[in-house]
Amino acid sequence: MNILLCLSQLEVTGAETYAATIASELIKKGNKVFIASDTFSTKTEAKIFCIKFNKRSLFSRISHIYKLVKLIKKYKIHLANSNSRASSWPLEIATKICNIPHIATIHGRQSKKSISRLIFKAFGDKTIAVNEELKKHLCKDFYVKENQIIVLKNGIDIDKYNNYSNIQNFHNQNQDQGIQKFKKKKICIIGRLSGYKGFIIKRLLEKVIDLDKYEVSILGGKEKDKIVISAFLEKINFIGYVKDVREYIYFSDIVIASGRALVEAIFMKKPAFVIGEELCFGKLTDENIYDAIKTNFGDFSCDSKKDKKLKFDINFNWEKIKVDFEKFVSEISNLKNTDLYFEKLFNICKKEFDLKIVAEKLEKIYQHEIVKKKKYEIPVLMYHRVIESDAEKGKHGIYVNKEKFVRHLKILKAKNFVPITFRDLEKIEPRNRFDKKYIILTFDDGYYDNYYTVFPLIKKFNIKIVIYLTNETYNKWDTENYKNNILGNEKNFSLLSIEQIKEMQLSGLVEFGGHTKTHHSLKNFSFEEEKTEILENKNYLENILGEKLVSFSYPFGEFTENSEKILKTVGYKFAVTTEYSGFCLSDNLFKIRRIAVMPKINIFGFLRKIKGNYIFRRMKRNKENIN
Repeated sequence: MNILLCLSQLEVTGAETYAATIASELIKKGNKVFIASDTFSTKTEAKIFCIKFNKRSLFSRISHIYKLVKLIKKYKIHLANSNSRASSWPLEIATKICNIPHIATIHGRQSKKSISRLIFKAFGDKTIAVNEELKKHLCKDFYVKENQIIVLKNGIDIDKYNNYSNIQNFHNQNQDQGIQKFKKKKICIIGRLSGYKGFIIKRLLEKVIDLDKYEVSILGGKEKDKIVISAFLEKINFIGYVKDVREYIYFSDIVIASGRALVEAIFMKKPAFVIGEELCFGKLTDENIYDAIKTNFGDFSCDSKKDKKLKFDINFNWEKIKVDFEKFVSEISNLKNTDLYFEKLFNICKKEFDLKIVAEKLEKIYQHEIVKKKKYEIPVLMYHRVIESDAEKGKHGIYVNKEKFVRHLKILKAKNFVPITFRDLEKIEPRNRFDKKYIILTFDDGYYDNYYTVFPLIKKFNIKIVIYLTNETYNKWDTENYKNNILGNEKNFSLLSIEQIKEMQLSGLVEFGGHTKTHHSLKNFSFEEEKTEILENKNYLENILGEKLVSFSYPFGEFTENSEKILKTVGYKFAVTTEYSGFCLSDNLFKIRRIAVMPKINIFGFLRKIKGNYIFRRMKRNKENIN
């Protein structure tokens, strides 16, 4: 994908760090990332463009839109993601002009006094909130629909914070620069000095921390902003803005921070005292960490009464915070099992903030929105039988005659479709799925006509297919009186023999997948029975084929709450169903919706099914939620 990230800031902020971090990970995953910003000083491999979003006159806004449209068209941008209010407004219009999705990532409180925000909300096709409280705020104060908002935390590269190499060298080179002036317990306060954070840091130095007792270093803020703490400069180390805080965190005994910086401290296994712009959690424990995470570690509360004029001391009981801080220092000093304490916090944060997990989720959001905007997804067709004449059909109605099937194959060739298997799909990155007109043809059950009728035709047209097999030798699930499917008096139809399966596999045109051992509905089984049905079928087929299966088809399209877990455990990568899943393949690779090809289908019906937007039209007709 070609992705455009937009943000407006005149100094290094959490949004800039977020954009740079996400951009690097998305580039690693094979995407091309472009960044448009007023200033962008953080190192990144993304291509940077200067658009002064903070200039907000009408003429400037029109200029921003013009520049964005030009940039989107020139670099063939698939999706744009705003990370600030000022950039979201022109981007909302530019993306509509270019007909691409706009994702709006919201990092902080939105002003209810902003007329432009209330009238022209510009929250995109999908809104990402970086914490749960922020989502509540958007729903409550701006009436954003809950299903439009996804909570996705700031991604942090954990490996980077576990890698302490060269930190000792850094320390040796810089120990004369004020990092360790005194032999006291070292406290590192991280946060910018502008706005509310500056006010909080000033109060910490004024009312909480004994500057004669501790060595205090302040990380963050520009040189001009240190006037906020000018009264304390002789007793503290003002480090200011640094591109990498790891070294300072590493040599600190206690970190006081909020937001992203607090998570970085946890990943470096440092004792953390949480105080943000709006809430103070104090000592971070495995009991309060979930509430802390919901508020981005104190930086945001939906119920906050914070005053614009910084008269919000009433939100903080500074005397209590001082007592809690001294108690925290004492507890940390006497903590015997530090590994256990940090391990719990580390593991909790890893699930929420691990960059690889966050980037993977973000990429899926991007893919989902691109598919929704294009209203196109790879068609996955479902066939069963292809018969020569009506004499071959039974009561089981899913078949097409040979003449129609030949016409289907001719259409696919004439329209330059590229039929692939799921093994092929595994090698095609989702971001590259639209490079060609891919399609997947699947056949359930493996009837004998798949060999005698289908196989010669796909060899003639050089078209790949996927066939799902059971362990049965004939259609026992139809002919016998199973609870899950009573047809009665159905004919016996032979299924593919082992020799036929091997021959078809050797052609390179047929991929086989699992379909359970006996073709019962999985809803009829206990967990262990379901696992046995799936695993014995997989082992049986892999022994025949001499290779691992990658995809599975649910009998009757039915699955249980355990099905996906079992399929992943035994090694499947994909699973197909019928009417139970969404429209985007990457949303859930174990609930891929197929399009049934039925006996009465005409050519126009077939053309609609392979167009790529069939599922969207079907969902709209059935009044299913497309979101």
